[in-house]
Amino acid sequence: MNQKIRLLDIAEALGVSTGTVHRALHNHDGVNPMTKARVQQMAKTLGYRPNLAARYLSSKRNLRISVNTLQGTTSFWDDVRAGISEEARGLVMENVEIEYRTYPRLGEGEEEAFDAALKAEVDGIITFPSRPRSLHSWMRRASRNGVPVVCVATDAPHTGRLAVVSIDTLASGSLAADLMGSLLRGTGKVAVTLSALAITEHEEKYKAFESTMRKLYPQVRIEAPIEDHDVESEAYEKCRKLFNSHPDLAGVYVTTEASIPVLNAARDTQMLDQMTVITTDLFPALVPEIRSRAVAATIYQRPRTQGRMAFRVLHEFLVDGECPSFQVTLAPHLVMRGNLDFFLQRQSLESNAERGVKAQGASPELAEYFG
Repeated sequence: MNQKIRLLDIAEALGVSTGTVHRALHNHDGVNPMTKARVQQMAKTLGYRPNLAARYLSSKRNLRISVNTLQGTTSFWDDVRAGISEEARGLVMENVEIEYRTYPRLGEGEEEAFDAALKAEVDGIITFPSRPRSLHSWMRRASRNGVPVVCVATDAPHTGRLAVVSIDTLASGSLAADLMGSLLRGTGKVAVTLSALAITEHEEKYKAFESTMRKLYPQVRIEAPIEDHDVESEAYEKCRKLFNSHPDLAGVYVTTEASIPVLNAARDTQMLDQMTVITTDLFPALVPEIRSRAVAATIYQRPRTQGRMAFRVLHEFLVDGECPSFQVTLAPHLVMRGNLDFFLQRQSLESNAERGVKAQGASPELAEYFG
């Protein structure tokens, strides 16, 4: 600890009381997570170095973390949860208990999961805020109670959340638009499917897709977005209606994991052969669609890495009182037929590692490629 830097110095730099600084530095309850993070960051900037790790170990405190996520229709959320579990198991000297609260559909059970986590008095929450507005009061309550919240996959701005870990949604939407426009040679009519515009992730993808397409390929016409609310039957019916109404449709960008019902609707209306389809994520049912070129490309959102990083950010804050980053944005990976096998090999290695099986044949170059 640098005795030359006083609590008063930190308090004056931030415009808060010395009591707030003391409670934040000693990880006491009753301090807003954002304030606590600002105090810790200022202490680091000024050179104040309390031995937080030693204090934590001496307290023999067990951490309980609630993971509130969607069940999902593919392996995406299973992979997010697997990443969280892998990161937690990598801790050597600490006892961390993870409580999984999984809700079946968008908007169903999300608030109940948050309520249950707060009633259980967990130390922190990792959540997928599919309805940011409805969760606003719950997340504010968590902040007042000193329970930090890390959002994963999508953000809930202005809610008091500690941090967000997600793919770069603007890069994803822009990449899909540029690829789509190029494959269509700058002309044609396209559509976009998403779960709901109320979800920050999907709204940003759509806006990025739209703005990039208009800038680079102004002759491409974009139809009104299709909201399927993560219900496969709804995605199928709405897309079938879309295809019947627009027999000249040239392309579809699926921003969610619900790509199979879109492809089925395209086949049933005999539209698939004439359309360029760009999807999101990578799961077993999508593999033959990429191999057959029914899907031109898919944008992989690195779900395990999202899970690992979400846990890492929350754990570091709970243990050290510092937030390494308030926003962790991962670069998306574009998967096409040419590099599909590399990604499938990587997924296999990750699954083997999760089961504790030593993976064979993974070169350093391949590991570096996937980051």
